Amino acid sequence: MKTEITKLLGITYPILQGGMAWVAEYHLAAAVSEAGGFGIIGAASAPPEAVREQIRKVKERTDRPFGVNVMLMNPNAPEVARVVVEEGVTAVTTGAGNPAAYIGMWKEAGIKVIPVVASVAMARMMEKAGADAVVAEGAESGGHIGAATTMTLVPQVADAVNIPVIAAGGIGDGRGFAAAMMLGASGVQMGTRFIVANESIVHANYKERVIKAKDIDSEVTGRSTGHPIRVLRNKMTREYLKMEAEGVSLEELEVLTLGSLRKAVMDGDVVNGSLMAGQIAGLVKKEQSCKEIIEEIMQKAGTLLHVQS
Repeated sequence: MKTEITKLLGITYPILQGGMAWVAEYHLAAAVSEAGGFGIIGAASAPPEAVREQIRKVKERTDRPFGVNVMLMNPNAPEVARVVVEEGVTAVTTGAGNPAAYIGMWKEAGIKVIPVVASVAMARMMEKAGADAVVAEGAESGGHIGAATTMTLVPQVADAVNIPVIAAGGIGDGRGFAAAMMLGASGVQMGTRFIVANESIVHANYKERVIKAKDIDSEVTGRSTGHPIRVLRNKMTREYLKMEAEGVSLEELEVLTLGSLRKAVMDGDVVNGSLMAGQIAGLVKKEQSCKEIIEEIMQKAGTLLHVQS
């Protein structure tokens, strides 16, 4: 399936893997790229040299295009921004800030720049700054979220900018992919579906919670702090929401969640860990290889869209 995104990134299928902290490391990124999608390393708050090592490990496993997600609120962001240039990745996606300070350097190095946006205003700003595409991410997604839903955000962003739009949030199967295309997207980005991939290093306990999740099992913490995060409910989220309702300080809330994502991903602590996952978790029913996930989605989407995929 050829779209503006497959042409822009040199990939077979217009499916990007989300740059999830702790989850999106070299095993997963390489497997997604090798399967014809676009794998992404989540730099998160990692030191620059750790990101460099991740990039090189992906290159050992595939010669296909891949990228890095740069979290701009990371104190190491300037150094990470230079590492991706030095290592020559195909593209960067960005979150938690405005990448304008780095766009010139990246584009000069031939790196495609794809910011994640949650509003039309931000999409327009990124296009004006020189972005090659944007990821329009709806509130159905896991982790940090905006306010608008994917169904409303994607078509408005697609109408507002002249660069390709990638839809994210609540997409986990061929039906979601086809719907995103009908809304004006040229590709999709998925996170939750790839959490349970065979190649994902996520602890088995975490994967099991995603696979067993029901439609009502996700909730949003942190609305009072201005940094809402969608997760699967557990003991930690219940305590967090109770503390939020009581009006405790941001510092106290941060103590509760300190290291909680790592606890879930690496240690399998599904009681006190942060189980970041989107509302699509209720549709994820099995663990598969990245190749199987992508091919299953494209086959169904091709049927729905009446194209040869």
